[in-house]
Formats: sequence, structure tokens, C-alpha cells
Amino acid sequence: MPVLSSYDIFIGIDPGLDGALAAIGNSGLPRVWKAPTLTVGGKRQLVVPEMVGLVVGAYSNNRTIAILENVHSMPKQGVTSSFTFGRGFGLWEGILAALGIPYMLVSPKTWKAAVLRDTPQDKGAAIMVALQFWPHLGRLPDGKAEALLIAEYGRRLHLG
Repeated sequence: MPVLSSYDIFIGIDPGLDGALAAIGNSGLPRVWKAPTLTVGGKRQLVVPEMVGLVVGAYSNNRTIAILENVHSMPKQGVTSSFTFGRGFGLWEGILAALGIPYMLVSPKTWKAAVLRDTPQDKGAAIMVALQFWPHLGRLPDGKAEALLIAEYGRRLHLG
């Protein structure tokens, strides 16, 4: 695991089709973008060149680290949705690696236990907690809320 004390910018990534990328500096002021998708042949898919653009736009300097949610298939999740979710994870990880941006993987259970402590650990709670931290952002879809909280998880690890 990278030494987080050497970073100033924390990029959080929720890798799902409805996911997002968020960047938080040590000031705690965030930027957040919805994952770019388009529909081809009736199916939504991530747009890789735009994903690269988001990562490059969020990357500030060599004191930036990404925290990527380490997703896995879930019980009762269909084969197609499991594959799609895994594909998104692999694309984000490949982009970070290709750009040479340091990153760490974090399980949903780990970041939620740290950031959503004392609340239900579901998407609704993620939205409510994110809005408590950053009320100026207004309404947030769950992907943006979770990306913000994943970035916040990395920032908190850095602050100790």
C-alpha cells in the first residue's frame, strides 16, 4: 500500500456504469464527475477516452493518489451485470496504471465501515453522509456520493 502521507489529492472511483470519479484535496473541497457512458445497440457502456480525460483532469501533480473501489460479484447478481461491473473496474484500473498514477484498492465493506460509521451502509446513507459533508453540492446520485466518500476515505487515511 502506498504511503498516504505523501499525497495532497485523493481521487475516489466508483467503477460502476452509474459510478463516478471524485477528487478531494487536503482542504476537503471536492470535484465530482459522473462516469461517462453512452448507449450502443441498446446497451450502456463506459466511454474510455472520456474516462481517461476525467482521470487526467482530476490528476493534479505527483502528489495525487487514486482509491479505486475493489468490486466483486454479489449474490443474486446476474452474469451480465457482474461482467459489466468487472469490466468497469478493469478499465479504471488500466487507465490509472497506463497513466502511472499510484492507486490503492479498497473494498466497499472497508471504506463504508470507516466513512459511514454508525449509519446504515447502503446507497441512501452514502448520499445523506456525502450531503452532510458537502451540502453545497445539492442533489447527488449514489455513484457520485460513493465516489466522494471513497476519496474521503483515502483523505482520512492520510490525515491519520
